[in-house]
Amino acid sequence: MRVRRILATAGLALVGAEAALSGALYWAMRQPPDVFGHFMARLPMAAMMVLPFEPLWMRARAGRLNPGDPAPDFRLPTLDHRSAVQLSQFRGGRPVVLVFGSYT
Repeated sequence: MRVRRILATAGLALVGAEAALSGALYWAMRQPPDVFGHFMARLPMAAMMVLPFEPLWMRARAGRLNPGDPAPDFRLPTLDHRSAVQLSQFRGGRPVVLVFGSYT
C-alpha cells in the first residue's frame, strides 16, 4: 500500500513537471524570435526528447490567415541598414515574394 502511494505521488509529480515544462516551452514559442532563441539556447537537449516539441510548435506558430486575406504589414531594414522597407508600400503595385532560407 505504501509503495503504491509513493508511485502514485511520483507519477503525479512527473505529470505535473511535464505539464509545467511544456507550458513554458509553449510560452517561449509564442514570443518574438530573439526571446525564443535565448530560451532554446538554454534548453538541455534531453528536454527535446521528452517534451512534445513538434505539436507545440505547430500550434504556437499556426497562422490565422486564410487564402485571400491581406498579408500582415511589417517593416524590415534594408541590407545596408540605412533605411527600412514596409510591406504596405507595395500594396496595389506589383506582386511581392518573400523568400526565407539559407543560400550558403
